[in-house]
Amino acid sequence: MTRPTIRDDLATLEGYHSPQVDVEVRLNTNEAPGPPPAGFTEAVVAATRQIAWHRYPDRSATELRTAIAGLHGLYPAQVFCANGSNEVLQTILLTFAGPGRSVLTFEPTYAMHGHIARVTGAQTIVGERGDDFELDVTAARELIAAQRPSVTFLTSPNNPTGIVESESTIRTVLGAVADVGGLLVVDEAYGQFAPWSAAALLDDDTPLVVTRTYSKTWAMAGARLGYLLGPAWLIDELDKVVLPYHLDSMKQAAGLAALEFIDDMEAMVASVVEERGRIVARLQDLGADVWPSGANFVLFRPPGGDGAAVWQGLLDRSVLVRNTSGWDRLEGCLRVTVGTPADNARFLNAIAEVLGAPSGAETPS
Repeated sequence: MTRPTIRDDLATLEGYHSPQVDVEVRLNTNEAPGPPPAGFTEAVVAATRQIAWHRYPDRSATELRTAIAGLHGLYPAQVFCANGSNEVLQTILLTFAGPGRSVLTFEPTYAMHGHIARVTGAQTIVGERGDDFELDVTAARELIAAQRPSVTFLTSPNNPTGIVESESTIRTVLGAVADVGGLLVVDEAYGQFAPWSAAALLDDDTPLVVTRTYSKTWAMAGARLGYLLGPAWLIDELDKVVLPYHLDSMKQAAGLAALEFIDDMEAMVASVVEERGRIVARLQDLGADVWPSGANFVLFRPPGGDGAAVWQGLLDRSVLVRNTSGWDRLEGCLRVTVGTPADNARFLNAIAEVLGAPSGAETPS
């Protein structure tokens, strides 16, 4: 029997993975430090009792889109929801990229942007960031003018660096994208932890969309719910492409329930930002190179630059962080998620021990 063969352009493609091992402190996947408030679970259970399980879900997710629009001061027609922000990104690229078109990313950045572009058949164009991981806007503008990509990605805060793009950078890139008839996608999966959002630049005449997720600040990674904010005309095009009834009734109910707990979410964000500062300060004390982060994680290079050895030393102490030391452009670097105060203290004590420095007797702040 002859097996069917994968498309030639996908034959060498590797999937996106985040290896998991059994540890006591898990700080490698940028999840929220704890679960949603207890009231959220009760609200979801109550909403579940109202679901007409024998009926298809609301195809337009009207209530959810209306609630999200209210959160951002927009209209429901300016919101698109899907199964996680990755499905949002996939729908964008199925609609505006694909064969014969190109997608531009600036590396290092979120690997799924290039991955999904390739899966949808688009040509991928890679722009480089500087040694400090900042974007050279002049070079970016020239690259966009020369390559004329259909879709350009910026991630703010950027993953894995944590750097927040400035408003002037976004405006400059947006202007260049508009000049070539393209679309700018600003991925704000970690946007609530940052000091500003590109959503402030949205209107129905600008080729800009902002993507968000419930996974981080709403502590709902297990639900896989994401959304997009953008021009109403663009949302109409996405609705034509996405599969019918793609967002199930349970997920819509959970998304609505979460919006009843905005105060809890904001308190969690404030706690993460405070803990992020503590981690950055201690890593700097230990002599690490640390990049400024507006996200719920910190990218750093341990003194000596042997990130792989430090990663193993942490693992030996049952602390798991993301080993990015072998990634292109991130030689020797590690990325740590901001966890609970207790988990963060455990990480800081462990890395001090690995580096042969006094632990500082870190305790939860």
